[in-house]
Amino acid sequence: EVQLVESGGGLVQAGGSLRLSCAASGFTFDDHAIGWFRQAPGKEREGVSCISESVGRTDYADSVKGRFTISSDNAKNTVYLQMNSLKPEDTAVYYCARHRGRYYSSGYRLYEYDYWGQGTQVTVSS
Repeated sequence: EVQLVESGGGLVQAGGSLRLSCAASGFTFDDHAIGWFRQAPGKEREGVSCISESVGRTDYADSVKGRFTISSDNAKNTVYLQMNSLKPEDTAVYYCARHRGRYYSSGYRLYEYDYWGQGTQVTVSS
């Protein structure tokens, strides 16, 4: 059974940092890219970052470039999202999702991701 479990969310002041984790199981980790998405109240789900360790590719949404860093520990089947210099507009539920394959297109198309975690809340106070 494919499972993705996020952790690490919480409440932080603006300018602070959090590290999110996405623990994956039930599939061959190297065969799939993993993406991070977020959804704020009343807004559509948006892509934040994606990594395909096996092809050596990472991508970031413009809104988080230079502040967020995605990484992968294949030995632990876990993807991390280090979030620094957090802003109130980063407040959202953050989800990780499995891409259907190793090669993902830019644009974070939701239909390309077939399994999703339950989400973890990130709240940034001003």
